[in-house]
Amino acid sequence: MVGVEREHRGLEHEIFAGVRTYSITCITGMLVALTSESAGPGFVYVAALFFAAICSIITYSKIFLFKRIGVTSPITLFFIFVVGVLVGYDYGLYAIVSSIVVEFLLIQKQLLHQFAGNLTKEELYNAIQFLAVAFILYPVMPDKQFFGLINLRSAILIVVIVSLISFLSYVLLRKFGTERGLCYSGFLGGFVNSEATTGALAGLSKRAENIAEPILMGILLCNISMLIRNLMLALIVDPTGQTTLLMLPPQLVIILVSAIMILKRNKKVCPAGGGELKIESPFSLGQAFKFGIAFTLILIMGNFAYNTVGTVGIYVTALGALVSSSGVIVSVTLLAVNDGTISYATAANTAVLASLVSTVNKILLSKISGSASLFSLALNTFGIIASIGIAVLLLWNIL
Repeated sequence: MVGVEREHRGLEHEIFAGVRTYSITCITGMLVALTSESAGPGFVYVAALFFAAICSIITYSKIFLFKRIGVTSPITLFFIFVVGVLVGYDYGLYAIVSSIVVEFLLIQKQLLHQFAGNLTKEELYNAIQFLAVAFILYPVMPDKQFFGLINLRSAILIVVIVSLISFLSYVLLRKFGTERGLCYSGFLGGFVNSEATTGALAGLSKRAENIAEPILMGILLCNISMLIRNLMLALIVDPTGQTTLLMLPPQLVIILVSAIMILKRNKKVCPAGGGELKIESPFSLGQAFKFGIAFTLILIMGNFAYNTVGTVGIYVTALGALVSSSGVIVSVTLLAVNDGTISYATAANTAVLASLVSTVNKILLSKISGSASLFSLALNTFGIIASIGIAVLLLWNIL
């Protein structure tokens, strides 16, 4: 398959190796590894030096004779030799997985170049910091609970997972958000940070009163993606799915009511363009640690409130969704999962309440950041959604 991709690339310019060369190289690597069992490992070293020399000649010819910059083809050829050696030594799974990854990287050349070109220096710096947290800080953290409340290693892992979910949406937002319109941007932004997205969208309404309707649609879609993300987070923290299943009925009703609100409006209120959303990268350490601090504080306050006034104290922590609904969901789910401090039902109810608080918060953000017409629309729309959501949550608990 790698050879096929290289052969296909030959339609654009002349190549040094195609399907036959890559296939023969892989088979050669396998035979060399098999032969080394009787001839000794030196046979593999000699073959590796031979292919390294071939790749060096190709690189020299490509750059100095054909005046083309790039070493992808020779490096890929040597990689294919190594893949053959892995197969010969019975590491077939490593060979297959690595080949698929390399094939994907080769096929996605243009997309990857565009993505890299669109990144700012600040985002690259944030990514390096984030990788340091994920692969240096996380492994050295002690795997034990502090004060009987929180496992710092697990806490960092949750921060990493949440940031990765947000980053995938952030990449799509950077790539497609502006050109696809406010609605598309709002939906993707909700997975990144619904509060920041709502504030950014609302701020656009001050430029022109006539785009209040499209912006409301974007905020509605942002709220829907926030609700979906909260279900995903509950499932990540509680892999048994108990919290998510108890959240699902009222949460789905809120999503459905939001979707009906969108369908009631004219589809033409979602034009392409409309302005670029300025949202901080989720790989920013500031963003990551804000979330980590938020859910840790909510976890501590929730445990203290439960010990002081019982279940009512846990429900009060849902107000933390004014800052971070995902922080509340993670915190209460951990309280239910780790030591059974609270029941799964209490955790699910608090999580849904947090989603409703975040929904109402869209009205406040529209008031603070948006125009008067947007606030009026948001008050009516999100007021109805929140009222129905509260009624459904109460009914769900009665039943």
